[in-house]
Amino acid sequence: MNRVRGKLILITGASSGIGAACARRFAADGANLVLWARRRERLAELGVELERGHGVAARLAQVDVRDRAAVNRATAELVAAAEVPDVLLNNAGLASGLAKIHEGDPDDWDRMIDTNLKGLLNVTRAILPHMVARRRGHVVNIGSTAGHMTYPMGNVYNATKFGVRALTEGMNLDVAGTPIRVSSVDPGYVETEFSEVRFHGDKERARGVYQGFRPLTADDVADAIAYVVNLPEHVNIVDLVIVPTAQRNVYVVDREQD
Repeated sequence: MNRVRGKLILITGASSGIGAACARRFAADGANLVLWARRRERLAELGVELERGHGVAARLAQVDVRDRAAVNRATAELVAAAEVPDVLLNNAGLASGLAKIHEGDPDDWDRMIDTNLKGLLNVTRAILPHMVARRRGHVVNIGSTAGHMTYPMGNVYNATKFGVRALTEGMNLDVAGTPIRVSSVDPGYVETEFSEVRFHGDKERARGVYQGFRPLTADDVADAIAYVVNLPEHVNIVDLVIVPTAQRNVYVVDREQD
């Protein structure tokens, strides 16, 4: 059953990867969209594609979730236009660097903490009060298997995703007494620009992350998110972990031998 047709869905980090895949999936299901991302040109191209291909409305804004003032301005514009989202997909996130804690780059740490944790908080703090006021809404946070098990040199990234997991649980407690749902979808290996960003543009190193097995695609994760969002309003998936079949945990991946 399609329960998102005609609803308004806000997606952060919508210009690529899981965010763009979700935008395409929800547009195909007839949802109207608010798309936020840092890269204006990519966002504009995606908006045109969705409006022409599916006839849905796509409201676009260049928003860096780390910028609280920009988040608040964009939210105020939505509220003024009576366009409070029915669904908030906190998708914006990244890994930056892979190093032992005593060798890590504090700039990488700031980038991850400011995006993965503070960015999610900025957007949720701006949008959620309006959902609470009208007693309707669904917040979906994109976590990670890195929020369930640490791995070598993941340290700060792991910490941010453990934090997202804790925030999802805390948000659920905070909206008790309302019909608002809060969910987390936690992917394992997904082949997107994620590793290229982590390795600061080193495409060869990024490709090596996914060699020898079939990782998830952004569309696979979008399917899982669509399942979570499409459930009846009395049903809430608090945490959904999705991994490729080859991945058994963050350490054990069935890779083909050369």
